[in-house]
Amino acid sequence: MDIKFEVKRFDELSIAELYKILRLRAEIFVVEQDCVYQDMDNKDQKALHVIGNKNGEIITYTRIFDGGDYFETSSIGRVLVAKKERKYGYGHDLIKQSISAIETYFKTKKIKISAQTHLQNFYKSHGFIKIGEEYLEDGIPHIVMIKS
Repeated sequence: MDIKFEVKRFDELSIAELYKILRLRAEIFVVEQDCVYQDMDNKDQKALHVIGNKNGEIITYTRIFDGGDYFETSSIGRVLVAKKERKYGYGHDLIKQSISAIETYFKTKKIKISAQTHLQNFYKSHGFIKIGEEYLEDGIPHIVMIKS
């Protein structure tokens, strides 16, 4: 694996890292997915940030939460892989690292996600099960998925 993962609290992020993360989130969620929404939602401060670096560049990212900080159970959100890096399967590495971080830091195996519907099989391959019906979140079809 030529990608190195780190887990950091908000106050451990350098200004440059935070800028790169927010830029990548805007690049993917706002520009690529053509979705106007408030990305900076004051939840980053409570999250742990799972960051994948390759050759000194942040190319993958999630933020993870303990139960009660976002949903009633632990959760993974803002899942992204830089567009030019998607062909390498780093999304699978990222989810495995995020699940492992939740188990390590939050001492639980129960995880809830709000998944984009077209990624259902991707998350299913990591043990997530669809719960309930599809809904729109910021104009994009999503489903709730749980791993326990």
